[in-house]
Amino acid sequence: MVVDTNVFLETMLNQERADECEAFLMKIAVGELSVVVSRFSIHAIEAIIGKGEMIGRFLRDVNSSNGLRMYDTDTEDEIAVTLFLETSKLDFDGALQYFVAKKLGAESIISFDRGIDNLDIKRLEPIQVI
Repeated sequence: MVVDTNVFLETMLNQERADECEAFLMKIAVGELSVVVSRFSIHAIEAIIGKGEMIGRFLRDVNSSNGLRMYDTDTEDEIAVTLFLETSKLDFDGALQYFVAKKLGAESIISFDRGIDNLDIKRLEPIQVI
């Protein structure tokens, strides 16, 4: 499973489905679920939350999460993502999540982005996995 940026942000910004995401992320933290997150997502979250204390807490949580593995894209990966962008209706973040999932052979992407629904990798929401 690849986890999209929006799942982390839902909790960090205390949005409508924060409790569901928190329960999902807790299962990852204790190692009950194994997932992958792109390094791009980590940096996007840092940029969005923008406050040093929150970023530090987030990074410590990521670092200590037993079921979380990070995937680093390289420039060639990101060029491939831009080529996919030309034929899809996804934004860069969604396209990158899809690319990582395809590259790693993931069966699903955990996301609230409905644009992923029309692709050949299943989109699940956190509630469907907890």
